[in-house]
Amino acid sequence: MAKNTPAANREILEAALHGLELQRQKLDDQIAQVRSMLGRRVGRPPKGGSQGTTEPAQAGTRRRRSLSDEARKRIAAAQKKRWAAYRKTQSK
Repeated sequence: MAKNTPAANREILEAALHGLELQRQKLDDQIAQVRSMLGRRVGRPPKGGSQGTTEPAQAGTRRRRSLSDEARKRIAAAQKKRWAAYRKTQSK
């Protein structure tokens, strides 16, 4: 059996380090590929030709739509009408 010399140990460690660095490079490539896939939109592009916008969209700063008082009252009346019809069929 051969004795482990400091030179042999160094060669083994350098070979192991080289193999680990190759594995890390492969993992980094795979991580970059997955990140690019996450950033990619699937499906058709949004309507309105937003490709020509100069400002990037801010994440999480979506503007909420607001309803007018008239629209809110119409929606409430329609919902009350649906519930009344539902209750009428349930009581029979």
